[in-house]
Amino acid sequence: MNVTITPGLLRGAITPPPSKSQAHRLLIAAALADGESRIEHLADSQDIQATRRCMAALKAPGEDLPVLDCGESGSTLRFLIPVALALRGGGRFTGRGRLMARPQKPYFDLFDEKGIAYRQEDGVLTVQGRLTPGTFALPGDVSSQFVTGLLYALPLLEGDSRITLTTPLESRGYVDMTLEALERFGIRAECPDGRTLRVPGGQTYRPCRAAVESDYSQAAFYYAANGLGGQVEILGLNPRSAQGDRCIVPYHMQLCGPGEAELDVSQCPDLVPPLAAHAALRQGITRIVNAARLRIKESDRLTAVTQVLTALGADVVEGADRLTITGQPEGLAGGVTVDSHNDHRIAMMAAVAATRCAAPVTITGAECVAKSYPGFWEDYERLGGQIQRS
Repeated sequence: MNVTITPGLLRGAITPPPSKSQAHRLLIAAALADGESRIEHLADSQDIQATRRCMAALKAPGEDLPVLDCGESGSTLRFLIPVALALRGGGRFTGRGRLMARPQKPYFDLFDEKGIAYRQEDGVLTVQGRLTPGTFALPGDVSSQFVTGLLYALPLLEGDSRITLTTPLESRGYVDMTLEALERFGIRAECPDGRTLRVPGGQTYRPCRAAVESDYSQAAFYYAANGLGGQVEILGLNPRSAQGDRCIVPYHMQLCGPGEAELDVSQCPDLVPPLAAHAALRQGITRIVNAARLRIKESDRLTAVTQVLTALGADVVEGADRLTITGQPEGLAGGVTVDSHNDHRIAMMAAVAATRCAAPVTITGAECVAKSYPGFWEDYERLGGQIQRS
């Protein structure tokens, strides 16, 4: 689907969709618990469908290795690799888009050390073996998803385990979300010094009732719309949330001021597209730094952000791990067709930036928003956005 946007500012009130990150975590814990849990305020995005589908496959009876279709969800894949080993002695993981090309080396290094077999061929990753308690060394600057995957699996083992981080942990907020979700389901784990996580074995997940919070990651696009002159009232966010992307609030305030700004996104890489859209139209130079991990997302997001915003008329310079954006508060030219790169966050970034273009903007592959925010285009129209689908 292509969407053509006639520029105009967004106005009105919106409640962002439920947090995809929190929903993954609550659903996995609920599936691991004995008994009935109730998860409320759950959006059925493609990524959440993938986690539900894979947990059903893991829990289904059978002696063979289960086949787990992770769609395009990196969280589903990385969270469930250790869980599959703990529950079923492994599994066969499949996916679409760039998913199966995304790096799994931290797990593979552990598997080499612990004698777990793995192979990746023809788009299928097969892991097989017995996950045993012990010490698991992981780099903290690759992805917190590897830490989360182990945190779900290790409590199921008979003995105690320890996760040691060989480099400082980035995206710490996501690990905090995991620990919070585990605690709700009766699982104990602690991180006494920021570099070691202690996980007792022999634990049992207990059912509970939980509600998914509204998502700061998606709310960030409405903060960006406001930074571009819109008047969107953002409702339903938990100001005390453990979501790492809650830092959109101070970052937004920083971008609303004039002059140079430097934003360290090592703890919140998903915020780069909306931050870049805001930066492209503010007064001053913005440097978005420590963003190398964006190259292994649904797209190479540093390149995709640069290409899309540059096509719209923005001044963006791409570096190895950063973007330098010279704002143009008078507006962008638009009048072009841009590629979503099959990346939900790139499509939403383009839609927000289009509100301040001089001429209409067409976004190709706009259906990709269904990965995390299926109702985005409907909400965009409710806020006054003028779009034509084709």
